[in-house]
Amino acid sequence: MYSNKDFNRWRRHPWHGLHAHSDGSAEDIVQVYIEMTADDVVKYELDKGSGFLMVDRPQRTTSSPPALYGFIPRTYCAEEVAKHCVEAVEGDGDPLDICVFSERHITRADIILNARVVGGIQMIDDGEADDKIVAVLAGDNIWGDVQDIADLPAIKTERLQHYFSTYKMIPGKKNNVTVDYVYGRDKALEVIAAAEKDYQHHFGHLHAQAKASN
Repeated sequence: MYSNKDFNRWRRHPWHGLHAHSDGSAEDIVQVYIEMTADDVVKYELDKGSGFLMVDRPQRTTSSPPALYGFIPRTYCAEEVAKHCVEAVEGDGDPLDICVFSERHITRADIILNARVVGGIQMIDDGEADDKIVAVLAGDNIWGDVQDIADLPAIKTERLQHYFSTYKMIPGKKNNVTVDYVYGRDKALEVIAAAEKDYQHHFGHLHAQAKASN
């Protein structure tokens, strides 16, 4: 379990200090913190304690994510998320991952953006539910009107499946990852709601403590 550190008063923690939805936004519009761009061959990940982006590992392969890659704030993959995946033993214990397609080439990470949820890919990694929500940049000139993953060219989803099925591969070792099940918008919203419920269960007390101290 991550340590219960106080929220930094100068910079909002991207996981705990932001919200999954902006005020007045539609149900399918979520706020996203971006950890990686399509050019990255180094795995960057949020340091959960400090809230800063860190180098997790250099990728062993030459593959890079085919979309912007990050997570939805105030989500957590635990018991409720695992219930949506009958083959998973538990959630992976991280914020809910999300991939965002954009027509314009966004070249930097450590940013936030609004995205429209269109579907998801059910990834199971060593028995853990590690879903990847799929979204499009809100207001995007090419993809902005897409409402469901079925409206995207099939190759977009196939590239995501290939990336997540291979990005942890090590020659000579078994890769215990499956990414076979692709689901649409409605199921994706259910998974997000489950991840928000898991977050509230595991970390809601942090916000109660922060409010009490103000």
